[in-house]
Amino acid sequence: MLYTNNFMINDFYVKVRVKTNQKNESLQKVKDNAFVISIKEKPERNIANQKIIQILEQYYGPESVVKIINGQHHPIKLIKIDLKK
Repeated sequence: MLYTNNFMINDFYVKVRVKTNQKNESLQKVKDNAFVISIKEKPERNIANQKIIQILEQYYGPESVVKIINGQHHPIKLIKIDLKK
């Protein structure tokens, strides 16, 4: 959960830049709401997007719901994170 002025925020948006076909997988936090994710998968058949969702769900915890809002076929994506509790 995120707290702002004593208010609990359950969902928020992050911007992600994706690098595909990399030798190593990594997640780098650039700002509070921006990441660079490197993955081994190719950007084919939605495999890379599934891997991005999996990485962000691991980062934010098992109860988080991750959804790609914009950029399904683009390396820069807008992603909604919903922290259920």
